Amino acid sequence: AGGGERVTDVVTRPDAGVDEGAGGPTSGDDVTVPTDPTYEWAPVEPEPRKRRIGLWIGIGAGAVALGAAAASLVLIAPGTSVAGVHVGFMTQGAAADAISGRLAETTVVLAGDGGDARVSGADLGATVEAQALAETAFAEHPLWNVTAWFPEPLDAPVAIDEAVAAEALAAAVPAMYTDPVDAEVAFDADSTAYVVTPGVDGTGVDAGAVRESLATAFAAGETTIEVDAVASPVSPERETYVAEATAARLNTMLDEAGFYVGDERVVPIEASTLASWITLSPGERGTLDIAVDESAVQEVVDTLPEAVNRDPVNNKILVNMAGTTLAEENEGTVGRELETTDGIAAGFSEQVATANGAYQLPVVETPYETAEVVRLLEVDLSSQMLYLKENDRVVDSWAISSGQSNTPTYTGRYTVHAHLTSQTMRGSERDANGDVLRDANGDPVTYTTPDVKWVMYFNGDQAFHGVYWHSNWGTPMSHGCVGMPEWRAEQIFNWTANGTDVWIHA
Repeated sequence: AGGGERVTDVVTRPDAGVDEGAGGPTSGDDVTVPTDPTYEWAPVEPEPRKRRIGLWIGIGAGAVALGAAAASLVLIAPGTSVAGVHVGFMTQGAAADAISGRLAETTVVLAGDGGDARVSGADLGATVEAQALAETAFAEHPLWNVTAWFPEPLDAPVAIDEAVAAEALAAAVPAMYTDPVDAEVAFDADSTAYVVTPGVDGTGVDAGAVRESLATAFAAGETTIEVDAVASPVSPERETYVAEATAARLNTMLDEAGFYVGDERVVPIEASTLASWITLSPGERGTLDIAVDESAVQEVVDTLPEAVNRDPVNNKILVNMAGTTLAEENEGTVGRELETTDGIAAGFSEQVATANGAYQLPVVETPYETAEVVRLLEVDLSSQMLYLKENDRVVDSWAISSGQSNTPTYTGRYTVHAHLTSQTMRGSERDANGDVLRDANGDPVTYTTPDVKWVMYFNGDQAFHGVYWHSNWGTPMSHGCVGMPEWRAEQIFNWTANGTDVWIHA
């Protein structure tokens, strides 16, 4: 063959010339070669593929290297421990689980005369901040930072659930336990106040000492630690000082309880009534919860509009004709109306539950007006009448007895300058000319009238006052004063203030 090609095999066409009479070739027969054979090239076998073993080995090693580098970014450095738990080469999650699991398994053996008892961290409700500690371990000591390998152990403060621990210890060494008695608070009807029954300590194993032993073993990487089971006082869940503080708050509330508008307690609530609405029940950590019977509160709330609603009262100021303010007869009072009673019972109950019994009511206020009043005592000597005037309007009148002709009541305009509820009056008798009468010795003839009531001076020694020694009203009978029945004198005594105008005319 030419052209450099390699002949691998020769085949004869099926229709090549063969001695057909010979019956074809058989084993051992001679084969007649055709005189004009036809030849074809058989297909060339493909070259074997080259093996790249080195390349694949290189790729595998690279992946491993990349995986190791990635792992170093999430694993904690070797030699790192939290308390006594080794967390090197762990993820944060695995480390947290290891820390929690080791604490739960750590066991305190309570050695005593009655034999040993065992309580685990799980029995005691022991906990650590496992996740936070694991995060700190990784943050401060990651695997990739070789300078942070093999650090000092991280502290892991151990806490226990005191209620769970007390129950577990009591079950472990029941012979050492006597139950404490909680302090109680109750309302005393005789003193109308809340009083305290002090709590009583029980006995048992000191849970604090057990916790310290558990923490010591955990920090040292020990799974078991033995301690002596020594009886110690066990405080009640509700101690006396807690009950006393609660009673003090409740008693303060009783003193202030009621429904208020501003600073005014318009509807006080009696202590015994409020206490009858309250139920005390155990709360968290030995406290007492306060519950209130809202339906009982509602019965009082329904009466509030009648007690709260009122019309405004105008302020009345007494002045005289000179414009001087003499007194405030009526202090102005703001009108008010309760907006609604809806929600008041619920709101009051919520406040009482926090030991606050002073409830502010929602009201709409109506302001008052201020009025100035000028009062005048007018005496008409010709008619022997007294007129009481307010702002020139007569509001009342009655007959009086003024001074006689020899001791007249002087006309003019004056003001009241003194009020005396009672007085003994003395003076000189006078003749028809107004001269002082004298006895044989030349001494003035005098008179004395004791216990003269409701005296109001307006002109020197002339006054309005009550008269009990006669009832001849409408006739001049006095030594210059304006007399009237005692009850009428009391009326103007209370109606006037010092400075009130007086007008005496004929």
